Amino acid sequence: MKSLAVLCGNYISSSPSSSCCDLRFQPYLAPPTGVRLKRRRHSSSSFRYASRKREVDRRVTETQTDPDSNNNEDEEGNEDDEQAQPSTDFSAQAQDDNHVDPKPLAAEQIDDNVAETNSHEAENVEVTSGSPLPGVKPQQLDESIIIPKETIEILKNQVFGFDTFFVTSQEPYELGVLFKGNLRGEPAKSYEKITRRMEDQFGNQYKLFLLVNPEDDRPVAVVVPRKTLQPETTAVPEWFAAGAFGLVTVFTLLLRNVPALQSNLLSTFDNLDLLKNGASGALVMGLILGVHELSHILVAKSSDVKLGVPYFVPSWQIGSFGAITRILNIVPKREDLLKVAAAGPLAGFSLGLVLLLLGFFLPPADGLGVVIDSSVFHESLLAGGIAKLLLGDVLKEGTPLSVNPLVIWAWAGLLINAINSIPAGELDGGRIAFAIWGRKTSVRFTAAAIGMLGLSAIFNDVAFYWVVLIFVLQRGPIAPLSEEITDPDNKYVALGILVLLLGLLVCLPYPFPFTEEVVTTF
Repeated sequence: MKSLAVLCGNYISSSPSSSCCDLRFQPYLAPPTGVRLKRRRHSSSSFRYASRKREVDRRVTETQTDPDSNNNEDEEGNEDDEQAQPSTDFSAQAQDDNHVDPKPLAAEQIDDNVAETNSHEAENVEVTSGSPLPGVKPQQLDESIIIPKETIEILKNQVFGFDTFFVTSQEPYELGVLFKGNLRGEPAKSYEKITRRMEDQFGNQYKLFLLVNPEDDRPVAVVVPRKTLQPETTAVPEWFAAGAFGLVTVFTLLLRNVPALQSNLLSTFDNLDLLKNGASGALVMGLILGVHELSHILVAKSSDVKLGVPYFVPSWQIGSFGAITRILNIVPKREDLLKVAAAGPLAGFSLGLVLLLLGFFLPPADGLGVVIDSSVFHESLLAGGIAKLLLGDVLKEGTPLSVNPLVIWAWAGLLINAINSIPAGELDGGRIAFAIWGRKTSVRFTAAAIGMLGLSAIFNDVAFYWVVLIFVLQRGPIAPLSEEITDPDNKYVALGILVLLLGLLVCLPYPFPFTEEVVTTF
């Protein structure tokens, strides 16, 4: 890979293949992090309030009684005397009133405090909520984005059921509710039934996700308000930013195909006419990249997946690192994601292989071509194997070889497609791994791939910049799909595995030696 990058710097620039479909709702199903509200019962609050009031009344009564008299007979006698003789001592009566009045006032204050506490408790019991979906801009917890308790009961008793998803427990999750239970029947059909019932009850107010709980690998249902699923908006118009990145990418593609400008980059602006010498290589690389992105767009339209404007990523080493394209809606199921993710690399690999074969068969236009060392084919198992098969004994160790520059351009296009097919994060390969094997396995693939790229970065500058790009922009996690339980069809699984294998063949080195040059002595 390193030799190819250097070779492209001397002769031709590599072509990018896109890292497609950058979805920014981002997450995977994590343990609920929402605010867990404590459930309080009004009956217990009323009981505490009544007890406190009786205690106050009892203390008020005790103050009216002689504290020194503990004999019941004396108390009865005093009561009889009070009933027989009306009191005319107004000063004593005023003193008793002054002693008793503060107590009922305290009771009234307690009434107000308890009533206020009960009102707050009632408000807290009415709703359940969690944190915003990962990747979505946090919103304030107001009445428009919380699910009332009455709605949750309707979801449990009328939307879900024995024939679809039998709910056993629930808890707040991502500004909505996570329902645990037992899934009945086929996941796709159950999802359609639950969605239809929810729309009949609430219209388009809520969104259902049927996911896999990473804690126990059991199906869970998540219901969230649709208002929480709005994608983030950018300060700069998307088309403007994408156009700016595209212009820079065209410049880097041209620049990397002009060896005369490599030694002194500052002289580029004084010799802009030299950039036209790199037009042929840039055109081939742009063609591979364009076919890659066009395949994503066409398949996405047929799969109900909306893509944003592609952002081409310029590369100082190989011309471009491909393109990043946002997904603007929620992907329905894993099969749809697999078709969209695999379409770009399949088209890029197909065109790259055709151009590579043509480069070996067609003679150079100028009769000389590009002179390279035969050992450069050790950098790729696929390219080296094809070269050995077609060139035979002509391919010798340590012998210069003249080839059509189309071979180098096509090989560079294959390399960029292969890098994008690495099963990591939100690259095409990462989305393919997620669609085939599920979220938990794709996370493991991502960790392993980033680790291997990190080790390769010690010896290869292209690997270093690529692992930085993945870690900063494309590490994931992949946003939740509407229904993640149903496995894709086997034919699409085969295509996805083919993409991963082709990427591996391009990136792995060719381990077998070529024919040794025979030295004749006299």
